[in-house]
Amino acid sequence: MMLDQKAFVEKVLETKRVVKKVTGGNTTTFTSFVLVGDKEGKVGIGLGKSRQSFAQANQRGFSQAKKKLVELKLSSGTIPHPVSFKYKSSKIIMMPAPEGAGVIAGGAIRDLMSIAGIKNISVKLLGSSNKLTNIMCAIKALETIK
Repeated sequence: MMLDQKAFVEKVLETKRVVKKVTGGNTTTFTSFVLVGDKEGKVGIGLGKSRQSFAQANQRGFSQAKKKLVELKLSSGTIPHPVSFKYKSSKIIMMPAPEGAGVIAGGAIRDLMSIAGIKNISVKLLGSSNKLTNIMCAIKALETIK
């Protein structure tokens, strides 16, 4: 299956430089957490790691995200019914919003909704402030929509 490269929007959510103490000194690795979507109901997340640079970590994250694309069931720019879901320490509550309300969400979830193509939704996050677990919780909640 060939994916059209121009159809996808790519967004880097978080980059980290991780230094680990080892016997010979220090090892430095770069981690990148990215989102990929087509603004029409397909979205994927990826976590790329590299020892060389952020650019290589980003590239690995984007290729991983494209392999893990998820198809979402949307109805006229919003979700069809309220959804709540718990993943690890994150809990999310999503409510459909009327036309023109916009995305009422914070942080990384706002980026996820715009890349997925959801234009009107109200989201409340409880528990964790970790971007990775919050995004995973949101995607799993969106997968449960009937």
